[in-house]
Amino acid sequence: MIALVTGASAGIGRDIARSLAKHGINLIITARRKDRLVSLKEELTTQYGVKVKIITADLSSAEQCIELHKRVQKHNIDIFVNNAGVGVFGEFTETSLKKELELLDINIRAFHILFKLFVKDFVKRGNGYILNTASSAGFFPGPLFSSYYASKAYVLRMSQAVYEELRCRKSGVYISVLCPGPVETEFMDKAGVSFTMPPQSSEFVAEYAVREMFGGRFMIVPSKVIMSGKTLSRFAPDKAVAYAVRLIQSHREEL
Repeated sequence: MIALVTGASAGIGRDIARSLAKHGINLIITARRKDRLVSLKEELTTQYGVKVKIITADLSSAEQCIELHKRVQKHNIDIFVNNAGVGVFGEFTETSLKKELELLDINIRAFHILFKLFVKDFVKRGNGYILNTASSAGFFPGPLFSSYYASKAYVLRMSQAVYEELRCRKSGVYISVLCPGPVETEFMDKAGVSFTMPPQSSEFVAEYAVREMFGGRFMIVPSKVIMSGKTLSRFAPDKAVAYAVRLIQSHREEL
């Protein structure tokens, strides 16, 4: 088997690549930072004996997303991990429009392009696994982190819709969506804020996600606390949920 992992230079993407390598799965890893990819390739080929191909790409460009898909066609990808993402923190009236547009390009447009192209490939072939990285943020409105929360709601709802379409046609393509809470990665450093609750390790989240994906689970939530919060939010008005999330976000420390 061979897997394509986007956003593989760090964090959850890097550790999902490691987890897949432990299963003996060959990899194509992609991100913007080539030096990180080279280091990961050396680690995975040395420790696990798998084949690893590097493709550097800036997925904020729609053209590069389409080019990435073209470049991997000959490899007959079995597993696609749609993981690349960024965040922007702050009041909506004060955050950078440029950074938000980049967020939308990566978190929504790149996600959508690659999800559609690989779903079509897999459906035509009749099998395959797709793991979309959303977030527990997708369950709630997100004052002070509005663009990120909204983008992950898009990932979640699109995944749910396509999952149901494929379920009804009894497709052999498995779709999973990963919805972790806080994870110890570079993500918050890049977003410019700290965590408000103890984060899980990206290694744990990645191992959990890969195991559940192969088990055929659609919604993958590796935290009982987050799952409980999701369940309780169903019984609260949307305004109350938004208020509660804002209180949590307001305790984040800007870095």
